[in-house]
Amino acid sequence: MKKAMGTHRFFMFLTLSSIVATSAYSQETAPNPCEVPDASQFDFWLGEWNLTWPAEQSGGKEGDIGAGTNSISKMLDGCVVRENFNSPTTGFRGHSVSVYDAKKSRWQQTWVDNSGGYLLFTGEFKAGQMILETEPFARGEETLVNRMVFRNVTPDSLDWDWQTSKDRGKTWKDLWNIHYQRKQTSRSQ
Repeated sequence: MKKAMGTHRFFMFLTLSSIVATSAYSQETAPNPCEVPDASQFDFWLGEWNLTWPAEQSGGKEGDIGAGTNSISKMLDGCVVRENFNSPTTGFRGHSVSVYDAKKSRWQQTWVDNSGGYLLFTGEFKAGQMILETEPFARGEETLVNRMVFRNVTPDSLDWDWQTSKDRGKTWKDLWNIHYQRKQTSRSQ
C-alpha cells in the first residue's frame, strides 16, 4: 500500500510539474497585445507640443489666439498612451489615457479634466486620421455624439478637431480646432 501511495504521489508530482511548465511556456510565448502593429497607430502623437487655436472657441476674445501645451508619452510597458493637457490662457487642464484593444481592433480613450469632465471614446486610425467618438448621449431634448479627429499628421505638426453631431454622425460641427506644433527640443519616440 505504501508503494502504491508513493507511486501515486510521484505521478501526481509529474502531472503538476508538466502543467506548471506548460503554463510558464505559454505565458512566455503568448504575444504581447501591446506589441501588435496597430497598437503603435497613436505613436504620431507622442512628444511635447505647443498648441494654438482661435481664442473664441475656448471662451476668449474673437481674433485672439488661445495657447497651451500637451505632453504625450507611453507608460505601463508601452501599452498606454498618456496625455497631459494644459492651457494657462484658459486655466483648463486635463488628462487622458488611451489603449488599443486588439480583440476589438479599436482604440479606447478616457478623458478627465479640472472642470469635472469625464468622457469615454472609441475609434480607429483610418485613411491617415485618428477618429475617436463618444456613444450617443442625451442633452436636453437632443441626442448628441462628440468626436475628435486627428488630421493633417506630419512628423512635426497635426490638427485636432473637437466636433459634435445632432444627427448621430451624419453631419458634424466644429467646436474647437487646435493646431499642434512639436516643440523643437523633443522628437517622437
